[in-house]
Amino acid sequence: MNKNLNKLILKSVGLGVGVAALVLNIMQILEVKVGITLLSIGLICLAISDLENKKK
Repeated sequence: MNKNLNKLILKSVGLGVGVAALVLNIMQILEVKVGITLLSIGLICLAISDLENKKK
């Protein structure tokens, strides 16, 4: 897979999950356990994207 596309996908997932967690929290339908899981997934995606950047 193209490295730029991979980086874009990981950053988009991280951003999307963060926004989804915020919106669901504002609507007060997000449980704490699910929110932490969503934010963890987003953080992992952003970290992987950053690590791939530093490999170059």
